[in-house]
Amino acid sequence: MEYDIEEVKSNSEDKQKFMEYVKADGLLLEWASPELQDDKALVLEAVKCDGGALEFASDRLKDDKDVLLTAVEIKGWVLCYASEKLRADKEVVLKAAQRDGQILYYASQKLRDKDVVLSAVTNKAIILKYASQRLRADKDIALAAVKQNKKSFSYIADELKNDEDIQNIINPPQEG
Repeated sequence: MEYDIEEVKSNSEDKQKFMEYVKADGLLLEWASPELQDDKALVLEAVKCDGGALEFASDRLKDDKDVLLTAVEIKGWVLCYASEKLRADKEVVLKAAQRDGQILYYASQKLRDKDVVLSAVTNKAIILKYASQRLRADKDIALAAVKQNKKSFSYIADELKNDEDIQNIINPPQEG
């Protein structure tokens, strides 16, 4: 269902109307009043519909773990809107990485560990460039990355570039 934006704006204070709007299009949260953008039930409905609605949530709710977990389950990249505290929360970051490897860019440095990097490169291998040198030298991570996208080969540690298993992915043996 498509709504007339002027009508949506004119109802910016009406929680009942906005609940209906955000269930159909979470991004309509943009036009809600600041009070409604700080209403947890309304924001949860918006991010269930479209994780990108997190952009329009209040700062308080961008720091709410329930809201963040719901949003990143739909669109992992919305971790970029999270509070600093939740960007450093392993559960939130791992869930976001499983949905969208791009989040490695937004994750706190201390959380760029093997679990998070492995989840991230499994669905966005090229993000390996944001991993530490130590993790670029981890064979499990290197294998996951080159399986997902051979272009990530340029980001793995030099000492793994001649590894037989990695070479078999990059240059598969000819059959016959």
